[in-house]
Amino acid sequence: MVQESLYMVELSAQLEEDKNISTIPPLNEDAQLQKVIWESAKGKGQIEHFKDPVEEDGNLPRVDLNVNHPHSICDGCKSAIEYGRSVHALGVNWHPECFCCRYCDKPIAMHEFSNTKGRCHITCYERSHPNCHVCKKKFPGRKYKEHPFWKEKYCPFHEVDGTPKCCSCERLEPWGTKYVMLADNRWLCVKCMECAVMDTYECQPLHFEIREFFGSLNMKVEKEFPLLLVEKEALKKAEAQEKIDNQHGVVTRGICLSEGQIVNSVFKKPTMGPNGELVSLGTEPQKVVGGCEVTAILILYGLPRLLTGYILAHEMMHAWLRLNGYRNLKLELEEGICQVLGHMWLESQTYSSSAAASSASSSSRTPAANASKKGAQSDYEKKLVEFCKDQIETDDSPVYGVGFRKVNQMVSDSSLHKILKSIQHWTKPDSNL
Repeated sequence: MVQESLYMVELSAQLEEDKNISTIPPLNEDAQLQKVIWESAKGKGQIEHFKDPVEEDGNLPRVDLNVNHPHSICDGCKSAIEYGRSVHALGVNWHPECFCCRYCDKPIAMHEFSNTKGRCHITCYERSHPNCHVCKKKFPGRKYKEHPFWKEKYCPFHEVDGTPKCCSCERLEPWGTKYVMLADNRWLCVKCMECAVMDTYECQPLHFEIREFFGSLNMKVEKEFPLLLVEKEALKKAEAQEKIDNQHGVVTRGICLSEGQIVNSVFKKPTMGPNGELVSLGTEPQKVVGGCEVTAILILYGLPRLLTGYILAHEMMHAWLRLNGYRNLKLELEEGICQVLGHMWLESQTYSSSAAASSASSSSRTPAANASKKGAQSDYEKKLVEFCKDQIETDDSPVYGVGFRKVNQMVSDSSLHKILKSIQHWTKPDSNL
């Protein structure tokens, strides 16, 4: 009996000792208060989107708690935070359910938030702030520019920091890629380079195609004259000799000559150098004989076939007008008609031969003969057709843009031949487009 009593005393002492050496320290008063508040708010469903109060490291989440603070106002709903837990972020207090992402409107947990990105989930910020097309970095602030057609977003300063821009498609060169510089200091992107027309000889099939296009519209160009591809300086020189007053800020890429002169034509395409540059461009002087309404058509070399074809169709319409007695037309009217013909040729390039044949009976603007002779187009060329058409349609210049829209509306309401017949006697002094 005495032995049993001694055992009970020892057991009691051991339990007391175990209690005193427990490895789980008691919570201090602040921690106890925090846990009570957490459990209370969690029970009310106010913080169900947060993690459990005990994180992976065994500590409570590091958040600012304001309990029954008479001056604590939620920046979201503007009401008092009278009890429970508030979130302190961006220098103000919030109800947990009011601290919501400005992109998805869902509550933000503290581990999903960054002061540098504002009131939003980090993941939402990343989705809503794409990288710059050029430098691949996030945009500074929320300011960026976007190409109206290609929809490529880029930092504004890339327009002035020397970043190369393709002279054909207008896209800026992304870092890590290499644009090609032509001999006259124009830049060409790799995709445009792949379908570029580089010398006069290479352009002759396109010349014949455009003449057939006009023939299919019952507007055959009877006179034969040379088509020459030239560098930028040669085009400027020819423009000056023709006494063309380019006062509308339009970049000249083609010209229909009516005077005799010596033109440096590109007869040999350049080759690719060891560093990706174009070298060994071959040019030769070409004598253009005068004494006729049309002596030659000049076009910039190195542009994609589709862009070259549009420019050629535009200049061929100038030639047709001159050869058929349409003189001294109001500039807006003449350039508008030429833009319409260029646009019509581009439209014909969106049709395959079979599609064009089936549409010929229903549309005089896209006859079967207008289908592309080049064969199957790449996905990029299909997109480039739409880009060139968009450039014409959205041009806001007073001559080319306004002229195109007016003439295009007239042609839509009537027909091209009726319009040409009605304007045959319209000249600058009394024309009223």
